[in-house]
Amino acid sequence: MPITGIYGPDDFADRPQGQTPASHRAAPARPGAALPMPSLEWTPEVERATAPLYERVKHVIPSIEWPLLAPTIKAINELKQARGAVILAHNYQAPEIFHCVADIGGDSLQLAVEATKVKANIIVQCGVHFMAETSKLLNPDKTVLIPDSRAGCSLAASITGADVRLLREKFPGVPVVAYVNTSAEVKAEVDICCTSSNAVQVVESLNAPTVIFLPDRYLATYVASKTDVKIIAWKGACEVHERFKGEELRAFREADPTVQIIAHPECPPDVLAEADFTGSTAHMINWVREKRPRRLVMITECSMADNVRAELPDVEMLRPCNLCPHMKRITLANILESLLTLGEEVTIDPALAERARRSVERMINLKN
Repeated sequence: MPITGIYGPDDFADRPQGQTPASHRAAPARPGAALPMPSLEWTPEVERATAPLYERVKHVIPSIEWPLLAPTIKAINELKQARGAVILAHNYQAPEIFHCVADIGGDSLQLAVEATKVKANIIVQCGVHFMAETSKLLNPDKTVLIPDSRAGCSLAASITGADVRLLREKFPGVPVVAYVNTSAEVKAEVDICCTSSNAVQVVESLNAPTVIFLPDRYLATYVASKTDVKIIAWKGACEVHERFKGEELRAFREADPTVQIIAHPECPPDVLAEADFTGSTAHMINWVREKRPRRLVMITECSMADNVRAELPDVEMLRPCNLCPHMKRITLANILESLLTLGEEVTIDPALAERARRSVERMINLKN
């Protein structure tokens, strides 16, 4: 079903100016929390200790680069044990993070679910800020760290809690679904959250003829094509996925008709029309594991293609990918710094967190 309407900041004359997210802040490192910097020299001991990790990534990280990465990887893995910390990493993190220091990896839904099972007292979120906030919402009594609080998201920045309230005024009684790519302030104003893995299921679970879906207009368009529910959308977009064009995918097919193309639903409709499969990052990875295509174009963030190829080196990856500048703010160096200093800690106002937590937990508790 076509989208019923699409709205953005310009459609509300009385919208407050400026960016809000009051929740989108991180506390500085705790006084007295810092540990001394470990040695980061490449030694025979480091080489032996990290050899099994290099086996995981040898197809995507040249051997000449490994001596530059391995000492920091070893230090992080030792320090997280000493701190009693667990590292969560999104699929868009670089291979040296995703495969070599992360304890749990996955897409937004997987990380949200796994965050509820974490026993460690310290969670280091290797992703963007809304992911760290989600981990904090689900673990209010734990310390949640993000190595760089500037790791934002164009989708999360496109809408505020005030915008949601204005939408509710314009469409009274219509339930509101928020993609997890939103601030805690926005999550506090909606009925339920979703990810790209479960967006259609979440929309239909509300049993409503019309649903407000925010903030990704392209994901909203995809959801609308899969359901009879009328969708009112917001004008947000992912700065990585919206840059892909259908014509570049057609060029790949013309060059090799056997090539397989898979795409994320945050991409524009002309891109999805060219794809052999559309799905969340987790669904894309599972598709590649099952199908094992000879040559593949993966229409999403670049590092995910590297992470998949590290696991499945027989799949040749063609590369019309785009880097997420926010995800790339997370590095081995600032992960180590975060563990050394226990900074930057994610904090959320308790009253706001209580409201935001309900929308996330409602998503997680939804029956499959």
